[in-house]
Amino acid sequence: MRIAIASDHAGYELKKFIKDYLQKSGRAVEDFGTDSEESVDYPDFAKKVCEAVLSKGFERGILVCGSGVGMSISANRFKGIRAVLCQDLYTAEYSRLHNNSNVLCLPGRLIGKGLAEKILEVWLKTKFEGGRHLKRIEKIEEIAKETK
Repeated sequence: MRIAIASDHAGYELKKFIKDYLQKSGRAVEDFGTDSEESVDYPDFAKKVCEAVLSKGFERGILVCGSGVGMSISANRFKGIRAVLCQDLYTAEYSRLHNNSNVLCLPGRLIGKGLAEKILEVWLKTKFEGGRHLKRIEKIEEIAKETK
C-alpha cells in the first residue's frame, strides 16, 4: 500500500512522527510537505495528497493540521475522496468499515503520538465491508455529480 502524507505548519511535528512510524513499519510513504513549522496554507497540501490518491498512484492519504478540520473540509471537496477527521479508534474503524475512507485527517494539536499510532493502525488494517455500505457510497458519488 502506498500512502501520501502532508501537513500544514501546525501538523508538521505529528506528520514527521507518522511518516517515520510508517516507514519503520515497512509501509511505502511519500511526503508532500510542508517541511517546517513556517506558516503555510493547508488547502495547498490537502490538494497535493488528494490528487495523489485520485491518480491511483496512492491507495490512501494522511493529512495533519492543528485541529484536523481544515484538512478534512479541503479534502472532501475532491470528488472521490472520503476524508475522515479522526480522534478516536471507533471513528477510525468505522470510517473504513462503512465509509471506505481513503484520507485520514488528524489533529496535530489535539492528540498525542501514542493515540495517533493506534488510530493509524486501526485505519490502515480495517477493510471496507461493502454490501449495503457500497450502495450508500455510490449515492454520495451521485450527489457529487449533481452538485458543481
